[in-house]
Parts: sequence; C-alpha cells; structure tokens
Amino acid sequence: MKNKILYLIALILVISCSKDESTNNNDSQGGANNTYPYKQSVGYSANDILSGNNFQEIEIDLMYINGFRPEQNSINNVIEFIEERTFKTTVTITPRLIEDTNINSYTIDNIKNLEDSNRTLFTQDNKITISALFVNGSSSSNNGNNVVLGTAYRNTSFVIYQETIQGLSNSPLETNRVTLETSVILHELCHLLGLVNVGTNMVENHQDAAHGAHCNVNSCLMYYALENGNTISNTISGNQVPQLDSFCLQDLQANGGR
Repeated sequence: MKNKILYLIALILVISCSKDESTNNNDSQGGANNTYPYKQSVGYSANDILSGNNFQEIEIDLMYINGFRPEQNSINNVIEFIEERTFKTTVTITPRLIEDTNINSYTIDNIKNLEDSNRTLFTQDNKITISALFVNGSSSSNNGNNVVLGTAYRNTSFVIYQETIQGLSNSPLETNRVTLETSVILHELCHLLGLVNVGTNMVENHQDAAHGAHCNVNSCLMYYALENGNTISNTISGNQVPQLDSFCLQDLQANGGR
C-alpha cells in the first residue's frame, strides 16, 4: 500500500523546483575569505560556469547529512554532464558529511543558513565552486501532491531534498534512484547555467512563462513538472535521464558552453 501511495505522488510531483522556491533575490555577500560574489541571483554566474574565459576548473562542494549522500553513479553522471556541456579542463566533486540539522521542513532561509554555516570552498584563482546541499526532511513549499525535489537559490548554490528523493525511488513501482537523483541534480545545475532565460538568453523563445525558468518542451530536462502518467512517460521514460532539448542546447552554446 505504501508503494502505491508513493507512486501516485510521484506521478504528480514537481521534478525539481517550484516557481515560488526559485529565488532571484540577492542577499548580503558575506564570506571574508571569498572575493567572487556567491550570493547573487540564479543565473548570474552562467557564463563563468559554462565557458573557460575566467575559470578553467570547477569544483562542486557536495555537502550531505548522514544517510543522504547521493549515489556514486549519480555523481559520476554529473561530472560527465559538466565535461560535455562546459569548457572546464578539470571537474571535481568533493562529498563531505555535515552535521544533522534536525529540521523536518526546510524554508529557503533554512537552506541558506545551512550553506553559510558549512560552506568552506569558494571561487578563487582559476576555479569556480558550486555549493550542493543534500538534506534530510522536505521543502516547506510542498503542497499536497506537489513535492519539491530541489531548488537552485543562488548563483552557485542549489539544494536537493534527498530524503524526499529516497522516498520516491527504488521500489518496484518507482523510478530508479540514480535516474531520479541525476535528473534532479542536472535540472538544478542547469538553472545555475542560466536555463531557462535566467542569465542565459534564449536563441529562440521556448520558455514556459507560466512556470518560470523552465522549457516548454515536455521531454526536456528543463520541463517544469511530472504531473501525471503521460508527462512522466515523456520526461523519465524507460528509467533514462531526460536530455536537454535543442533549444536549451543552443542557449548554452550561445553563452559560452559546448
């Protein structure tokens, strides 16, 4: 019975972020040991992440709460994606354990505070750094069957609600864990790359204006939601990670990516 309930939720959950949660508001810079601005709007650093003009290397500071580390295959998939879509000579993901927060429902302010308390790697020299939090609990923006799996909330920061992902994957009627993890992580990463129309201009108009920074092609990695059986089959079909459609690829290439 539990698996059936989780499956029904999965059919209508928000794949990665809700319009209300994605933030484009700057907050105070902070970080005495950091000179590159890392508390700017989502998309602010899109060209710096995509191109090799200012930074030749990229590192993801992957912070996770005990029991909520993503699968190694998911991490490998993210590295492969970055190598394929950016002009970085070196891609590094550094997983490290952080202390449990004992928070059951996270607001974005909770997430920002968690990053500020734990982030130790910052952009400097020829390396740009991204903060990726993998947390217990859920998003405070969950509303009924609309379940948020992740959110990009600063120019080099995103959060993955890993406990929610674990609850919606790996049972016989659910998506494979690595497929779901990879899909959500890449979706949030692509928001940092400026998709859709948030820091990376569109070559052709393909923005789903009703759902913010998302693509209107329902088979694209940047499609906003999994709402029912038809859309889940179009978005995660055969346990395969959705790919960026041609419109999104054109946008990334026009802004310095591959």
